[in-house]
Amino acid sequence: MSIFTSNQVPLTAPPRRDADVAPDVGTAPEIPKTLRIVAWTDPVIDTLGHDPRSWYVEQFWLPIIGPTATWLLRRMVARFDEEPDGFDLNLDDTARGLGLGGREGRHSPFQRALSRCVSFKLARHQGPGALGVRRRIPPLTLRNLDRLPPSLRQLHTEWSASQIRSGVLDEARNRSRRLALKLLDIGADRHAVELQLIRWRVHPAMAHEATQWAMSLPTS
Repeated sequence: MSIFTSNQVPLTAPPRRDADVAPDVGTAPEIPKTLRIVAWTDPVIDTLGHDPRSWYVEQFWLPIIGPTATWLLRRMVARFDEEPDGFDLNLDDTARGLGLGGREGRHSPFQRALSRCVSFKLARHQGPGALGVRRRIPPLTLRNLDRLPPSLRQLHTEWSASQIRSGVLDEARNRSRRLALKLLDIGADRHAVELQLIRWRVHPAMAHEATQWAMSLPTS
């Protein structure tokens, strides 16, 4: 006996949409076994930045990107010393060498460490299967400094002041001038150069002087 009365129309299932279909886990892209690592060349940061193996990175970048990402950067940059043109990174070996279970899983600690390097612009995708990695790590921005606990923010302030005192004013001025020249070389205008120097924690007066000096040089 039908459950429908004579004045009812049998209900039919709505057309099946793609979103209603369970994904085929067998079609998920496989995580590669190796990744081609090449140097991310940046004339400004290569001049201004810090070696990933430095005290600065360990004290101030590690709390932001985490210990796994910090050690991963150190491992990759260390290999550039022997293979400056790039190398193939075995992801399983690297993950296990860092004390992790392996590369598997998009949410594994190793994959998250790689993602954090990209998110914080310490690495970038360089085409299929390749990753560009900075050989020098930039100073913290003001936004990144806000992520640090108060004790480390104070330590960063003290460290910055000590660098100015111990580095001698002439060295600080020369570095600011070199940075201003590099910014002009990549197409920045006067205002952008001066503003960027200040963002890199160059004193405003020194940033202005360095920009004026760089702008006064004859162009070739």
